Amino acid sequence: MPPLNVLSFGASRNIGYLSALRLLEKGGTVTFLLRSPSAFDADATIQKYAKSGHARLLRGDATIEADAQRAWDEAGVVDAVIFSVGSIMGFSITKGFVQTPPNLVTQCFLNIVCTMPQYTAAPQPKIIAISSTGFTRTSHTALPLLLKPVHAMVLPAPRKDRIGMERVIAHCAGWRWDSKANGEVAEGILDQGWMQRKGLPAAGSLMHALVVRPAMLTDGRCVADEMEAKGKGKLPYRVSEQELGGYTISRKDIAHFVVDALTRRWDEVGNRHVNVAY
Repeated sequence: MPPLNVLSFGASRNIGYLSALRLLEKGGTVTFLLRSPSAFDADATIQKYAKSGHARLLRGDATIEADAQRAWDEAGVVDAVIFSVGSIMGFSITKGFVQTPPNLVTQCFLNIVCTMPQYTAAPQPKIIAISSTGFTRTSHTALPLLLKPVHAMVLPAPRKDRIGMERVIAHCAGWRWDSKANGEVAEGILDQGWMQRKGLPAAGSLMHALVVRPAMLTDGRCVADEMEAKGKGKLPYRVSEQELGGYTISRKDIAHFVVDALTRRWDEVGNRHVNVAY
């Protein structure tokens, strides 16, 4: 498979960053939309790829539609988008753990799909969006018992936001949205007339989408790389549309899965949402 041209949002750290490194190592080109490109000033690896032209560092904010549009324009004909936007949680004495703005992820994703170009001589880009297990009603029920209090106390704000993102993806991709299983979109996450927003892909017209729902993320090693280096064909993590009930998965192994999905396994895992856990 030829090297990919990828547009990445939320890749200054964590899964987006680790996925970008893997793609760059494979000869790909990655355009990063970054609020602060200086975040990579001391990153010798990214700077090496920036000098070669394979890493493009673009200043911008995906909450601004014009910046999302400029990212598409600068990236050229894109093979894939990796969307891993997230926020650092704050704490309020009266409200508990909060996220500002409450619809950050949903707003960014809407801006990106509403400015996505319609290529006439190239396939529609593949879009991989990082969500989480335990955020929908069904997946919360399947969580291991010890993780349920963590999700209930710490993660209600990102849960509401990512349900909004997943609702947008389901609409654009033509996937059935089961409110009983997935939950209703909370007030303030999506505008009332969001389905009529200019540029939003028509229902069912988003042809290549993948929602990745990792288990609780850790900063552990990439076990998949270690097993492949030993010649072991079986992957250390499980991937399924069904609930897995797993505890953890490292960010490095999720990055392994993301790149593996793009380069080798799209026919197997694309156009659906999947849970990933050890």
